[in-house]
Amino acid sequence: MSDGLPDSLIPYDEIVQEALRAVVGRVLGSVAANGGLPGDHHFYITFKTQAAGVDIPQRLIERFPDEMTIVMQNRYWDLIVDDERFSVGLSFNQVPSKLVIPYAAVTGFHDPSVNFELRFQAQDGPDGPDPHDEAENDGPTVMPVEDGSNVVAVDFKRKK
Repeated sequence: MSDGLPDSLIPYDEIVQEALRAVVGRVLGSVAANGGLPGDHHFYITFKTQAAGVDIPQRLIERFPDEMTIVMQNRYWDLIVDDERFSVGLSFNQVPSKLVIPYAAVTGFHDPSVNFELRFQAQDGPDGPDPHDEAENDGPTVMPVEDGSNVVAVDFKRKK
């Protein structure tokens, strides 16, 4: 069934996804430049563990073969941010680890302190990614407010 609109020859969905991922880079770049998170801000960052350019310890890939969420709050170090990726040191079960995550691998970014959230299209099937376990890096568990404010969800469906 057609709604009468022609298929776009401009990849708007990809352009928007790239721009929103740049927001993540800009926020992380600001945190790195200022030497830490301001106020009560902290981040939950979800990413595809098998995506191109992701470099995380094998034990984490085995535990999270598809997707995982990390927490950046009090216990992180060596945050390095560039135009394509970020790297950060985090502790998992008291074991220090370095993670390198390209923005293209990020599927979610959430700052519960102000209830700001970005969600990105998953690169797998039409139903999106499989559910994943909660973040397990050493940090406090904070329950986000689920009132829907400041949430940006972009989910374009491309006509085939």
